[in-house]
Amino acid sequence: MVMKSAVDDDDAGWGLGIPEKMRNNANWVDITHEFKGACKELNLGELLHDKLFGLFEAMSAIEMMDPKMDAGMIGNQVNRKVLNFEQAIKEGAIKVKDLSLPELIGIIDTSFCCLITWLEGHSLAQTVFTCLYVHNPDLIEEPALKAFALGILKVCDIAREKVNKAAVFEEEDFQAMTYGFKMANNVSDLRVTGMLKDVEDELQRKVKSTRSRQGEQRDPEMEQEHQQYLALFNRIKFTRLLLTALITFTKKETSSVGEAQKLVVQAADLLSAMHSSIQHGIQSQNDTTKGDHPIMMGFEPLVNQRLLPPTFPRYAKIIKREDMVAYFSKLIERIKTVCDVINTTNLHGILDFFCEFSEQSPCVLSRSLLQTTFLIDNKKVFGTHLMQDMIKDALRYFVSPPVLSYKCCLFNNHQAKDYSDSFVTHCSRPFCSLIQIHGHNRARQRDKLGHILEEFATLQDEAEKVDAALHSLLMKLEPQRQHLACLGTWILYHNLRIMIQYLLSGFELELYSMHEYYYIYWYLSEFLYAWLMSTLSRADSSQMAEERITEEQVKGRSSKKTKKKKKVRPLSKEITMSQAYQNMCAGMYKTMVALDMDGKVRKPQFELDSEQVRYEHRFAPFNSVVTPPPVHYIQFKEMSDLRKYNPPPGSADLYMAASKHFQQAKLILENVPCPDPEVNRILKVAKPNIVVTKLLAGGHKKETKVLPEFDFSAHKYFPVVKII
Repeated sequence: MVMKSAVDDDDAGWGLGIPEKMRNNANWVDITHEFKGACKELNLGELLHDKLFGLFEAMSAIEMMDPKMDAGMIGNQVNRKVLNFEQAIKEGAIKVKDLSLPELIGIIDTSFCCLITWLEGHSLAQTVFTCLYVHNPDLIEEPALKAFALGILKVCDIAREKVNKAAVFEEEDFQAMTYGFKMANNVSDLRVTGMLKDVEDELQRKVKSTRSRQGEQRDPEMEQEHQQYLALFNRIKFTRLLLTALITFTKKETSSVGEAQKLVVQAADLLSAMHSSIQHGIQSQNDTTKGDHPIMMGFEPLVNQRLLPPTFPRYAKIIKREDMVAYFSKLIERIKTVCDVINTTNLHGILDFFCEFSEQSPCVLSRSLLQTTFLIDNKKVFGTHLMQDMIKDALRYFVSPPVLSYKCCLFNNHQAKDYSDSFVTHCSRPFCSLIQIHGHNRARQRDKLGHILEEFATLQDEAEKVDAALHSLLMKLEPQRQHLACLGTWILYHNLRIMIQYLLSGFELELYSMHEYYYIYWYLSEFLYAWLMSTLSRADSSQMAEERITEEQVKGRSSKKTKKKKKVRPLSKEITMSQAYQNMCAGMYKTMVALDMDGKVRKPQFELDSEQVRYEHRFAPFNSVVTPPPVHYIQFKEMSDLRKYNPPPGSADLYMAASKHFQQAKLILENVPCPDPEVNRILKVAKPNIVVTKLLAGGHKKETKVLPEFDFSAHKYFPVVKII
């Protein structure tokens, strides 16, 4: 319909629900016939659009009143009357007092399931707030249910506050919107935990009074009542412990983390009893609408349908009660792990802790608790250490720069102190950002790692300038000492770690096609790991040089002879692991090239792009880095060209070379003292790959055109090659 500028009185019969004001000022004309005629002039596949309505608007537009596209239409598809809390009380559809024990257990269990579904990324309106009791707990007269409803609201509120504060979630992880519901803000946390404790004590008395006496004939009904009281007691106690643990995490003292750990351990002890008593609660009937939402007293899945934004319907599939206990068990294990972070005091250890924790793909709540435990409101690490001090300690541990050595003349030199303090201050933000990145989900992490390289490239430049300035100062004061590439080596190390992690995570996220494996593994083995090894060796040499100077100074002062103990090098384990990774990557690279020679790698028919376009896209984030300089496609082709060898190696030679790399990785890892799970995972890949590459080198199944399989189940970065 269009509006004519002329004002006539013909519009009275339209009946389109047009506002009176518009109806009086406009003349609406039906243009359907002309519009359809104009459409016929367009060929199949042709589109005509206004510049204000492009493809993005077309994709995000919804067709109103179409059940597949309009979330508001679901309410019209059910036969029952949808009631809110007050209406349900009025009509007697819901009890607010004298609830039976099975009803209470069933309501609590279903509320827990809704809470977990919310933590997994659905909206509060479609999960926790489908329970009518939490809409207004003041109307509930049953003490146990009232305390529980307030408790679950407080758990949601603290969890929401923690997740918002940590800011490590994306729209697919978490929805923080409360849709205007009161989160029990009129009642203090202490009051709610007190109410839960009162109910818990009352239930404990009931459990004791219904317990069987020795030698007494047991009435089955009495036994069942005892079991039901026990089941309800466990659930109320679990709610109180979970809430108290979350409240404890909001305190700023480090001691509160230990307190929270004790509370979650107590909560974990209740889970097996909760799991075995699930059948005591009333069971729900599945909703006839999509989403398998539980329908039972106190729950109405469609009560908040009108609060949802006008978008495509998103069905919140509420998890089952059996899975609820397993989820809580894993959540508590993750929270216990989070509490262990305070035992890690150095920056490198904290970074490794965050990386390892992230590898488990933890939920958004545990990721957020780790972030807020690490950096408290006052911007101090664990609320006590300054980030700058942790960076200085990390530098001393890694590269022992003379400027941070207490026995060096630069330590108390004002100019040198200004240089080093300014550099350390500039490091604080990028390192906090790097730690925060490890709190995001795995897919978003990779994206953000590519962006943070720019900040580290700027730091690299500054580190080299500061090193040069400190070196010239030191030459004047202590000519026998050097300050070359100390700070620069440390930043380069972190740069390389980020670049390696960026490339390896592509395997975990299944982003690479089989034909791309060879240049990813080449970049890692020939370039990034080679740089990392030389960086670690340089740092180790720098440490040894500083130790030698310190020892000479001590010797000069005391005439006593000291027994020399063989010191464990701090970086030795990392150097060993890097060698193993480098050999694994080299083995995979040579295996892929040999498979390609034998025609066992499927390649796409490049039409709109080429291998060069894909290569440049994969390594695009590295263009912002100056050291190490990015390897462009033409350089890569030159460096990896086999024709430069005389004679050029055949596929059998490459398989043998790959086998030697896997063998070398195996030897390195088998000599690691106290191997961790990562070492064992790599060995599980290296051993079968040695056998497979030797068989292939001997011409095994050379004629078959069946493509090999790459099994990443043993290790997420290195596959076991399978020839079928």
